[in-house]
Amino acid sequence: MPLQRKGRSLSTVVSALKARTQFGRILEQVERERRSFVVEKRGTPKAVILSVAEYVRLAAPEPEILRIVGEESKRHGTHRLTLRQINSEIREARREKRARHAAAEAGS
Repeated sequence: MPLQRKGRSLSTVVSALKARTQFGRILEQVERERRSFVVEKRGTPKAVILSVAEYVRLAAPEPEILRIVGEESKRHGTHRLTLRQINSEIREARREKRARHAAAEAGS
């Protein structure tokens, strides 16, 4: 039974038994037809079978976001910071936050 979103099939739900007995066919469909499968055991979804390309697309940050972050970094001059400088900035920001928090607690 395919799951639908905006008129296109997202995933086909298969039983664990069917996934086990027809694994080769399922892999072919994943690769050739760019399909994905939700594997159910006793009616409960347990796993998803999808292509490596689809996995990378889902797991990796969006290229547009990376482009925006890079532009902001250049605009603020932070693209030249070393890892040591970045860690120092983070430590300082945390110190300032703890100090503000402590001052707010003391004032309460």
